Order: sequence, then C-alpha cells, then structure tokens
Amino acid sequence: MNPVSSRTENTNFSAGHMTKKDNDTSSLTPHPSPGREATPMPDLQKSRDTRNIAIDKVGVKDIRYPIVVMDKSKVQQHTVARINMYVDLPHQFKGTHMSRFIEILNEYRGEITMRNMGKLLQAMKERLEASCAHMELEFPYFIEKEAPVSRARGLMEYTCRLIGTLDEEKDFVLAVVVPVTSLCPCSREISARGAHNQRSAVTVEIRSRKFIWIEDLIAWVEACGSAPVYSLLKREDEKAVTELAYDHPMFVEDIVRAVTEKLRTVEEIAWFRVACENFESIHNHSAYAMVESPARQDR
Repeated sequence: MNPVSSRTENTNFSAGHMTKKDNDTSSLTPHPSPGREATPMPDLQKSRDTRNIAIDKVGVKDIRYPIVVMDKSKVQQHTVARINMYVDLPHQFKGTHMSRFIEILNEYRGEITMRNMGKLLQAMKERLEASCAHMELEFPYFIEKEAPVSRARGLMEYTCRLIGTLDEEKDFVLAVVVPVTSLCPCSREISARGAHNQRSAVTVEIRSRKFIWIEDLIAWVEACGSAPVYSLLKREDEKAVTELAYDHPMFVEDIVRAVTEKLRTVEEIAWFRVACENFESIHNHSAYAMVESPARQDR
C-alpha cells in the first residue's frame, strides 16, 4: 500500500474534523422512496394573481457575463458585460421564471454578440411566454490610441451600452460614453493667464439603419471637444494637447451642438440623443446639455 495514500485515507482534517466518511455527500442526495413516484413540484409563478395589475418589466439585473463585440481592427473583442434581462408579465400571473433568463444566457455562451441579440430576445419571449422582451448590456470597450507627438500607444477604455427590445417590432440602441477635454471660452476671454478646463463625458445614443462601428462613433465624438483624452502622454504630447484645447475653447452647449452637426451628416443614423456633462474644475457643480434629434433636419 502506498504510504502517502494510507496516511491520507486515515487523516482527520483539523477544520471541522472532517473524515473521508464525513466528506461523502452521496447520502445527502435526495432519492425517491422505492415504489413511489416523485410528486411534481408546484409552480407558484404560474398561479393566478387577482390584483389585475400587469407588470411592464420583470427579470434579472446586474449579471456579469462574457460577450463578444465586433472590433474594427481586430475582428472581435472579448469583454465582460453587466446584463439586465426583463419581460412583461400579464396581470393574471403571479410571477415570472427567473431561472429561465440564466438558462438562455448559458445556451448562448460564447455567442452573445450585438448581431445575435435578436435571437436572445426571441428566446426570452418564447421561453417566458411574454409579449415583450428587453435586454441591456453595458461593457468596457478598449481602443489602442496613439499620442499626438510621441506616437506612444496606450489602451483607452470606453463604456458602451447596447439596449434591445422585441415586441411586435425590434428596437436597438447603441450608446457610448466618450471622455473629452473642454476649455471654458469665458475663462479664457477674461483671464490674463490660462483658462479653466476639465474632463467631460459625452454620451451618445443612436438608432441606425445599418451597422455602425463603435470606433467610428467614438472618433466622431472625440473630434467635437476642445481636445481628446489619452491614456498615455509624454511631455511633448501634454504640451500639444494643452495648446490644442486652449485654441479650441468650448462651452458644454458648443460640444452637444458640434456632435449634433456631425451625426446629422451620417445617413445610417435614424435617431440620436447626445448629452454632455462637464465636471467643472473650479465650480462645485457640473455643467450639462442635451440634444435629441432625428438624423437630418428634413426628416
């Protein structure tokens, strides 16, 4: 007999004094009594509710799950999303089956992409017997960005959201949050030296007729601030970015108008909303502006 195996077989583990016999969980597995069939478990979610109140959205929220996103330069990018999944619930049912949302996610493991989101929504409608399904994904997306002078490269993180709804029709919204630099025109105008500037967050949501790359949407927005934001800058880059912002002062109103002008030129975009928040560097508040619009003025 192997002496190591022998010692392991007869060792009592100090944590809880667990023995091999104690560690045998087979006796804990429930088994039906001989000669008796298992009684079906009641489905309380299917039971009737008499309050006559339909629920617009019910489901699971804040699931972290791996997804695959189309990458313009590298074909695909693997990331981890925070996922919300909901369906509507008719007034006569007491509840929905929460476990079925997770089952659907597991069935599409490794295949959760923007392009097959419609299939997931259809599966939710069918499996949960709903007339409307809703799914939200929020995920970090990374783009390699080059500094303006040194050409040093670094990864920039952008928060993206994909929101899908399926009832009689499909509805998909792509959203990105893009950081930019904003420099105050008023501060520059009245100051003998310098001007206050800050990082701003521009949130753009779009409905599109055709596929639009996340990278393109981010680039359009970044061009509308006083200067872009980078993950890696050397001294010569900091000088260039600072001077660029000083030469292009913008109020929060200027930024949303500049993004609006750009998005109106993109034929593929059917609807958009652009919002900007400036995290003011010398004020105890943020500045905010928002525009919601169809793609072109003649629509």
